[in-house]
Amino acid sequence: MPANWLSPADLSALWLSVKLATVTVIALLSIAIPLAWWLARTRWRLRPALESVIAMPLILPPTVLGFYLLLFLGPTGWGGQFMIAIGEQPLAFSFAGLVIGSMIYSLPFAVQPLQATFQAIDKNVIEAAATLRAKSLDRFFSIILPLSRRGLLTAAVLTFAHTLGEFGVLLMIGGNMPGRTQVASIAIYSHVEAMDYPAAHALSITMLVLSFVLLLLVFMFNRRFKIVALTG
Repeated sequence: MPANWLSPADLSALWLSVKLATVTVIALLSIAIPLAWWLARTRWRLRPALESVIAMPLILPPTVLGFYLLLFLGPTGWGGQFMIAIGEQPLAFSFAGLVIGSMIYSLPFAVQPLQATFQAIDKNVIEAAATLRAKSLDRFFSIILPLSRRGLLTAAVLTFAHTLGEFGVLLMIGGNMPGRTQVASIAIYSHVEAMDYPAAHALSITMLVLSFVLLLLVFMFNRRFKIVALTG
């Protein structure tokens, strides 16, 4: 790969994408883990309605979600007005706004694998720990999370990869400001719009390889985990 394969502006956009994906994974998992655990255990009659809300980004056009986030986080929205009231700038067209949009749009990619993993855990293991007087938090961190490492990795990598490839929500909520909100997917769009196909091709190939490597790691880990489970 030649040294000038990616321009400094494209490297900046790629770095912003990786930074956004990393922050989104950390922030989203801190919410998705307890939410998925609660969904896996609760018998609340409105659980299907909540699960439908969580899954909506899977079928909702990204521009629709981005539009309403823009209204909410903009200067005239409730979120924007709140930020102004506490002496801060509205979150629209900022990195923090991109994180919020990415977290909402990637929510099902984090919650659903975790919920499925939690539901598959043998309840007898948890009950055995309870009979040994292990507290709820102790059981969760020492038994449940270690048994859920496969789902945790899947959720983290899917969220990371999904954030890398997001376009519509990020364009609506963040615009296209180089160095501030221009992520790699938006940079590719800008290159195509300017008919700079070589630059678009270079950045697209980079994103394609990165996405493939991430998914390959997930499948390799899952395959190894399955083999260990069968032989252990």
